[in-house]
Amino acid sequence: MSWNNVNILFIVPYTPDRIRVRSYNLLRELGRRGHRLTLVTLWTNSREREYLSELVSDGMRVVAAPLTRRRALWNCVQTLPRQTPLQANFCWQPQLWQTLQAEILKPTSAIDVIHIEHLRGACYGARLRAAVVGKPKRAPIVWDSVDCISHLFEQSAHASSSRFARTAARFELARTRRCESFLAHQFDRTLVTSERERIAFDKLVHGDCRVADKITVLRNGVDLEYFIPSPAPRANQTILFSGKMSYHANVTAALYLLKEIMPRIWQTMPNACVQIVGQDPPRAIKNFAERFRARVHVTGYVEDIRPLLARATLSIAPIVYGAGIQNKVLEAMAMGLPVVGTPQAVSALAVRDGVEFLLGDNADLLARQVVRLLRDSELRGQLALNGRLYVERNHDWKLVAGE
Repeated sequence: MSWNNVNILFIVPYTPDRIRVRSYNLLRELGRRGHRLTLVTLWTNSREREYLSELVSDGMRVVAAPLTRRRALWNCVQTLPRQTPLQANFCWQPQLWQTLQAEILKPTSAIDVIHIEHLRGACYGARLRAAVVGKPKRAPIVWDSVDCISHLFEQSAHASSSRFARTAARFELARTRRCESFLAHQFDRTLVTSERERIAFDKLVHGDCRVADKITVLRNGVDLEYFIPSPAPRANQTILFSGKMSYHANVTAALYLLKEIMPRIWQTMPNACVQIVGQDPPRAIKNFAERFRARVHVTGYVEDIRPLLARATLSIAPIVYGAGIQNKVLEAMAMGLPVVGTPQAVSALAVRDGVEFLLGDNADLLARQVVRLLRDSELRGQLALNGRLYVERNHDWKLVAGE
């Protein structure tokens, strides 16, 4: 089959947007390359429907259905007595499945490839695979797992700052291992964001070459026409941490920053301030903003993070545990913002300490690196330039989408 003008059925269990950057940018770049795209997805609020309208304006066909909180909760309740992880059925929507089934089974269907994202979307893929078994011409199914969720749960079961997240991870871990191993056997190809995730999947399938050879790394990228360095002057002594604050790994990192790292920085630089940027921050984080009003700012959801990235002095990524590629690091580098981070923050990147970023593997060293960077404008300039060049050479979506 020629890979020009391919008809792609793209199934994503949540609305692609600038927070869910992988599906959003892959879709847009594939569309720019002339492929015919049908996006099948779910939405939960009016903001997400606006993003879907934007994709329609780009020439994409969109088939969408609502996922209510009641439906998601019911999915979890139904799944509890089974051996299936809650994540695997969280986004099940019968209406969407009926539409999807009709789409793929109609006699005039000309789908060349089916692309499914995340463990939450795999429930649709597994059913589609069963529905097309025996068809003389079956479109290959690609499962973009993004991250190895069981690998994430292994870490969060011990390292999360949230007791609920630790308990949930322990409850889900065995179920998720079995499920991800099963799914890796089901599809024609499995995609992950980093070599570390590929190795985690290889362990799940016990090194079975027939399956392991189908697991492929597709890196995350950055829209370099959207994230560009700003000529505007930067604020003085402003440290930024960004990420979706309903995600337990980001909450753990933010609390580590506020409890362990910032007090050490304030001993030397009492006027330094920190911005926590991202939607749905929990009360534990908001409390710091109320306690340290002049030095801690919690923004909640922002429509466009670029002005904040353009004004900050540096970005910090104090990741304690996580999976895949940290988009927050790539986007900061793309904006010419120097980055300080933990080994976990850059484990999926080929960056060098002191060249593209500064490394710290404990609170003392992270604080010292931040103070060093706040005081040294020349070093900030070097890291900013090298970071941008690294992203241009390795994580441009135009390059990634062609792999």
